[in-house]
Amino acid sequence: MGGFGPRRLDAESQAIKIAKQAKQRYQPEILSNGDTIKQLLARSRYLLFKHQDKWTSSQIQRSRLLFDHYPLIQQAYKLSSHLGVIFQTSKSKPVAFKKLALWYNQVEDSDLESFRTVSRSIQTHYADILNFFVNRSTNASAESFNRATVRAKIKAFRATSRGVKDVSFFLFRLSRLYA
Repeated sequence: MGGFGPRRLDAESQAIKIAKQAKQRYQPEILSNGDTIKQLLARSRYLLFKHQDKWTSSQIQRSRLLFDHYPLIQQAYKLSSHLGVIFQTSKSKPVAFKKLALWYNQVEDSDLESFRTVSRSIQTHYADILNFFVNRSTNASAESFNRATVRAKIKAFRATSRGVKDVSFFLFRLSRLYA
């Protein structure tokens, strides 16, 4: 089948340019599902956000074409899905730790630098991340509450300090009160 994505799209753009110069109409390659390569990429976006168990029949067909033309996208999709499954199905720290270690090995064997960055972040913070599997909760609501509370306090402080001439002193007071 075709080559890797950007080169293939560049070749198509070049072919469009040549057709324009020759005052001819460009005819893109039409795939078996009726999409052009650009349409395949654009229309595949939403199926990549879903687990493959939830794909419609047309999304299954489109994914086959996409993954045949772009094997790195398939590799990235599988790594991403696998990580999601770990968080959805693991019920304990030891099980999650083992599954994350296996996922980490898969990432190291891949050609995807962006996933290596994610795996390094997980590796760096694994102790905190594994705490999720104790009772499957995060501190996100507490963080959100803290941010909202601080924001409300700053807004109230700003309301009481209307007409301040010395902005640097205002910021100093604000940092002393709420930092």
